[in-house]
Amino acid sequence: MKGWVPLTLGLLAVVVGAVWTLQGLGYVGGSVMSGVTLWAIVGPIVAVGGLVLLVVGLRARHRG
Repeated sequence: MKGWVPLTLGLLAVVVGAVWTLQGLGYVGGSVMSGVTLWAIVGPIVAVGGLVLLVVGLRARHRG
């Protein structure tokens, strides 16, 4: 059961990172973050961190 927390946080981070990336690149409008290069840089970093958490969560679930 302890693998659920990193899985959930990892999935959330991947989704948030993807949205921030798309906003930073200007594909998603309607926000003060739209078209701001900072979010096009921060978004992928958050998404990669989420992928790491997903891997950690999957390994924890398979171990026990």
